[in-house]
Amino acid sequence: MANYTFEDFTPGRRFDFTKRTLTATEIVAFATEFDPQPMHMDEAAGRASILGGLAASGWHTSAVMMRMLFEAYIDGSTSEGSPGVDLMEWKRPVLAGDTLGGHCEVLDARTSRSRPEIGIVRMRATVTNQRGETVALCEYINMMRLAGKEADHAHG
Repeated sequence: MANYTFEDFTPGRRFDFTKRTLTATEIVAFATEFDPQPMHMDEAAGRASILGGLAASGWHTSAVMMRMLFEAYIDGSTSEGSPGVDLMEWKRPVLAGDTLGGHCEVLDARTSRSRPEIGIVRMRATVTNQRGETVALCEYINMMRLAGKEADHAHG
């Protein structure tokens, strides 16, 4: 397991995602709890919609992307979380049986002015389907601790 620190996040660096196929069962389960619109709950309703089939909620696509980010670099890194997302676009429907993949890329990185032990890394994630079509784009900030600057959790 890599132990990425801020210094590993140079502009242009890319982290590839592990592919994942979304099943109808997963789509309906997520929708049942979080976004129970008909096109996410029922194949016939999905086919009758502009989405063309049983479609994952955009929020489900985003949650899968988050897992891909975790597996690509966050797990084992010095990540201190994120102050937010600047852009989240759902470009194409994600239908039952689609296999998602893609990558994230470092756009820029700088040390924090107020917390010099923390680096501010601006990233772009691109999620694609099995045809290589972009289904989602996300631009966000990830805060990464610099090498040798261990977290002091005694004050939390």
